[in-house]
Amino acid sequence: MASVPAPLARVIQELVKLPGIGEKTATRLAFHLSRAERRDVDALAGALSVLRDELRTCSLCCALAGSDPCELCGDAQRSGDVLCVVEESADLAAVERSGTFRGRYHVLGGTLAPLDGIGPDDLQIAPLLRRLADGSVRETIIATNPTTEGEATALYLARLIKPLGVRVTRIAHGLPMGGDVEYADLATLGKALEGRREM
Repeated sequence: MASVPAPLARVIQELVKLPGIGEKTATRLAFHLSRAERRDVDALAGALSVLRDELRTCSLCCALAGSDPCELCGDAQRSGDVLCVVEESADLAAVERSGTFRGRYHVLGGTLAPLDGIGPDDLQIAPLLRRLADGSVRETIIATNPTTEGEATALYLARLIKPLGVRVTRIAHGLPMGGDVEYADLATLGKALEGRREM
């Protein structure tokens, strides 16, 4: 990075650590920030510096939140008898943006990946089963990504949940195989939720 000043090079080095940001994009962002108003740069720096301090995990749904319980779990207008299970908080946000689901959520924190050493105890499966034990949930929609790990996790969860007398559905495969819920367009995600099927 000899062609850019050291302060810009440091910003570029940090930005390339973010997912989906290559050196070209990081360079463009760094130059943009160097020309931005001081207050905008300070606002971004301030938001990033408090991110880890103010972000917490909701004790009910296990999603990243600014409060506990989170805003969605505290919303009395949402249906408590349908639970949508997603891999990550970003997936929850994507489903919410579709505007088609008005139930509650549960975030697993990943998928089963035995080759990477991720088993059931590494995910938020036990809290999910505790939530289902009281009998108030009549349907669980499994909205894991249509990847090998997502499918394996969905099958594993279905085997655990069905004996509890809870209906288990899977979002329809309107999403491409190998795709992520987080990056799906809103219409596709909405149709996938509407076209869910029994497992």
